[in-house]
Amino acid sequence: MTRIAAVHGALAPHRYAQAEITDMVARACLPEGADRGLLDRLHRNAGVRTRHMTLPLDRYETLDGFGAANDLFVTTATDLGARVVREALRAAGLSAADVDLLVFTSVTGVAVPSVDARVAGRLGLRPDVRRVPLFGLGCAGGAAGLARTHDLLLGRPDQVGVLLSVELCSLTFQRGDDSTANLVATGLFGDGATAVVVTGAGRAGDFTGPVIVDARSRLYPDAADALGWDIGDSGFKVVLDPGIPDVLRRHLADDVEEFLADHGLKAQDVTAWVCHPGGPRILDAIADALTLPAEELALSRAHLAGTGNLSSSSLLHVLRDTLTDRRPPPGTPGLLLAVGPGLACESVLLRW
Repeated sequence: MTRIAAVHGALAPHRYAQAEITDMVARACLPEGADRGLLDRLHRNAGVRTRHMTLPLDRYETLDGFGAANDLFVTTATDLGARVVREALRAAGLSAADVDLLVFTSVTGVAVPSVDARVAGRLGLRPDVRRVPLFGLGCAGGAAGLARTHDLLLGRPDQVGVLLSVELCSLTFQRGDDSTANLVATGLFGDGATAVVVTGAGRAGDFTGPVIVDARSRLYPDAADALGWDIGDSGFKVVLDPGIPDVLRRHLADDVEEFLADHGLKAQDVTAWVCHPGGPRILDAIADALTLPAEELALSRAHLAGTGNLSSSSLLHVLRDTLTDRRPPPGTPGLLLAVGPGLACESVLLRW
């Protein structure tokens, strides 16, 4: 088994109330003189009070073209990524020289050399560090990245891995797009990053974080096109099917029950559910499918309200908050859960 040694999260520098963002979206996305009733309703119902953004709000009305947005992604993701990795290593009492593996996940920009290579150079990681850049996992990237870090450390139990997630969702902003999917996305997503330090079993005794017991991936082929990007001249245009909660209600309970049963567990044994705050309807579907009381998802809803959905980084922020604000009894099981494009569900079983 591997162990989580430290989690550090950070948010983009510019914080705005939801109402301020809604006004900007109305100016930039709706035709002149259009009724903004649908936009206002979607943003009010997003469960979000404030969000953090990479740029000052007025810059989004003039940010034009995929190239300009992606250039900002590369420089900002490298800066923010280096910051959270440095702080996570400091929290674990480790140095850059201790890192053997760097896994990077993002779905809001592209870079070659990849952001993980740039962060490795910025922080002075060893030249033989193994790098695994992941793209396309979306909101499931935090759970999937943690699972792949665990997988890779199983064969090298004396090594240290770092999972880095950076998501700058605001840089995918689509001006002039008044589609319902875009209006939903502009009311939901924010910008942030997280780094998780994970150690192999040979070093796990040096730390007190939760143990990663196992991970499980599941694809739902009946919803393959429900979530993702349409990529064009203007960059990443969101694909967001309103039927995603129904897919979760059909499949999630059986998947979780099977995964837990493989370890002799039932849902009622789980002492903390670390669920990705994809939006109010996603959280409602998870709660319905798994018959969870409201308090089990309280940290996820609080994160959504305060920062919005940070794509792959949100789940890891909720993990950090669980460890600091609501740490479960030692030795009890916990489950991380996130859904992303594919349509895919990624689960990670922990022992606190």
